Amino acid sequence: MKRSLWFIGCALVFSAAAWTVSPCHAQSPFDGTWRTDMAQTKFSPKPVSFYLSEGWYHCPSCTPAIDVQADGQDHPVTGQAYDTLSVTVVDPHTLSIVAKKAGKVDYEQTRTVSADGKTLMVKTTVHPMDSSEPMTFEATGKRAGIAPSGVHAASGNWIVEKENGSANALTATYKLNGDEMTMTEPNGETYTAKLDGGDSPMKGSYGIDSVSLKKIDAHTIEETDKRDGKVVEVSKMTVNGKTMTIVDTDPRTGRTSTYIAHKV
Repeated sequence: MKRSLWFIGCALVFSAAAWTVSPCHAQSPFDGTWRTDMAQTKFSPKPVSFYLSEGWYHCPSCTPAIDVQADGQDHPVTGQAYDTLSVTVVDPHTLSIVAKKAGKVDYEQTRTVSADGKTLMVKTTVHPMDSSEPMTFEATGKRAGIAPSGVHAASGNWIVEKENGSANALTATYKLNGDEMTMTEPNGETYTAKLDGGDSPMKGSYGIDSVSLKKIDAHTIEETDKRDGKVVEVSKMTVNGKTMTIVDTDPRTGRTSTYIAHKV
């Protein structure tokens, strides 16, 4: 499964696939349509960090780190799923972020800190590469540590507490065909990959361009996602009946989150 869950502009990605069976054998336990239950998600306790100071936006927890002027203009960035980022100070408690790829909007986001400075609300609209229907996400985070002084109020270290998304962002369908698995999502992302650990193309995604699948056992598959030849996510998916558990790790940051999906 390929999912893009958003908090502070950093994609938390998890994926799932199916084990290899002969077409004459029983249906793969991964086959079907799955929906993520965000209420059961356990997010990484590792904080996401950013701050805005003296007209500049800095994201040290982004990979690679981002440093751009917060003047509402598009500024080039490297190593991200997008190639430009604009940051606008809406008011003393709110920031607006727009990321683009080749001039096309990837996502738009607002980040608003509560009056007491302890909670951050993040609203994101993602514009998929191959779909005209946007995906929407809402997330909240709690402040870790003391609020920094002399910077925008939304600045600091934030731990994700909860997140939810629109239906087209939380479902995916899988189908096994011999030794290949095909994944399709409402947002246009899709791949067909052999379960032999070799790289196969991911279509319709800004953040991922290749996928490899490896069978661990009869009910567990490991998916490795890459962008420009570099690993950006490793997900271990285990199916137990109509429940799938996805343990998702970003090896660049050491962030690990666990998701639960149910067959629908």
